Amino acid sequence: MSWPPAITLSGTHATLVPLSQAHADDLSEACAEADLWKAWYTSIPAPDQVSHEIERRLALHKTGSMLPFAVLTPDGKAVGMTTYMNIDTEHKRVEIGSTWYRKSVQRTPLNTECKRMLLTHAFEDLNCIAVEFRTHFMNRQSRTAIERLGAKLDGVLRSHQRTADGSLRDTAVYSVLAHEWPAVKNGLDYKLAERR
Repeated sequence: MSWPPAITLSGTHATLVPLSQAHADDLSEACAEADLWKAWYTSIPAPDQVSHEIERRLALHKTGSMLPFAVLTPDGKAVGMTTYMNIDTEHKRVEIGSTWYRKSVQRTPLNTECKRMLLTHAFEDLNCIAVEFRTHFMNRQSRTAIERLGAKLDGVLRSHQRTADGSLRDTAVYSVLAHEWPAVKNGLDYKLAERR
């Protein structure tokens, strides 16, 4: 059995379900909103590439290196994707990444709740020792969101990888450690209670 196994995680603002091609139409619409896919510092598929991106993620799932989710609103509409990735079965570590949401749900409680559900599952069900987050050093919005969760900056991997346009990406690496989870959890619960 692969680790972590596929699962559905449900909250008030969002549900995380195993990603499938059934979500392609909603996700094509989502990434077209505000031309999200044109942002140079992140990797969001163009509307006509969503099915290919879903297939890419599902192929990585088959190899055991990724567990992809579609992010659904309470009415069942897919508004984004997120994953457990860079899965380290031996040492019980995962990265939460390759996340994007349609513009209209960004900076709402939906993201906070999704991260709360993924972190809870990682630490309390999967017994992870650490959960990582990585983003382009220049993606200030993403870095602010990660820091707001309570993750700490581990460092910056300079010239870490090439982006789609061939430029070099510096990657900011953050993490939450198992012993930090209770305080991070309290902070996330406070933000959700305040609807932030």
